[in-house]
Amino acid sequence: MNRPFSRRALLRGSIATAATGAALSVVPTAIAYPQRRSKGSRIASVAYIEVNSNSILNTGNYVLSDGSPAFDYAIIFAANINYNGQRAYLHMNENVQRVLDNAETTIRPLQKRGIKVLLSVLGNHEGAGFANFPTPKAADDFAKQVSRTVRRYGLDGVDLDDEWVEYGKNNTGQPNDFSFISMLSSLRKRLPNRIISFYFIGPSSENAEHQGVRAGDLVDYAWNPYYNQYNVFDVPGLPKERYGAAAIDLSAASGISLEGIENTARRTVEDGYGAYVTYELQPGDQSTKVSAMTRALYGSEATYTGEFAK
Repeated sequence: MNRPFSRRALLRGSIATAATGAALSVVPTAIAYPQRRSKGSRIASVAYIEVNSNSILNTGNYVLSDGSPAFDYAIIFAANINYNGQRAYLHMNENVQRVLDNAETTIRPLQKRGIKVLLSVLGNHEGAGFANFPTPKAADDFAKQVSRTVRRYGLDGVDLDDEWVEYGKNNTGQPNDFSFISMLSSLRKRLPNRIISFYFIGPSSENAEHQGVRAGDLVDYAWNPYYNQYNVFDVPGLPKERYGAAAIDLSAASGISLEGIENTARRTVEDGYGAYVTYELQPGDQSTKVSAMTRALYGSEATYTGEFAK
């Protein structure tokens, strides 16, 4: 059975701004950060979890001083868009499928805590992607597969990641101008009350508007795709409070400092963006790193409960 490629850090090392490439300044620990906890105003904290190697339940191990979860969204990484020679189809490897099949013990505990669980859908080197459906009907067919999966397993939504497709492979078509918006429009129609997030990369990001329909009118969030950077991209129609400018790798190998985590979180607050995105949350007590994020976003330390330790 094919396994999805894990997302690789496209740019690791020191955090840089999109505009200048300069290293971000260190945040003094004495800064008093604002509390962003009122209804509708909380900046969304997001954790992508590579379920081939880590448990999605790890996101439920962190709470703030008021008892609320430190993470708002847990994203299962990743299902795939595959190709069978005739059509694109949704594929789950054994680890992703195991999470879905055991939703009562892997997903529901998080949802009961108030954490929304999304399924990421990623290219798989087979030529099928969101940007090269040959017809609107084909785009709708794939949207139907995704929506059925979201509903079947009681997920809160889906994340779209246009990486590792290899457009043109297996005699598939090249990206076109209507495909992504057509698929996205169908997905929104089929999932009117679920979350749709967009990892803003690949040909889909270059074809995010068609005949007056904008991706930003259809998705709930879009994320900066470059690890350990703070970048702002133009997502047509998307308000800044639905954008994640920071993308932070929490693994030890990433080389990011606690000051770097806190600095990008503080900038997220100051600049008025609505999400803070993390990757590679590791097992065990990582509260020092998580607190560097939550102090700036919410004015609270994060406590590791270990309740869902795996």
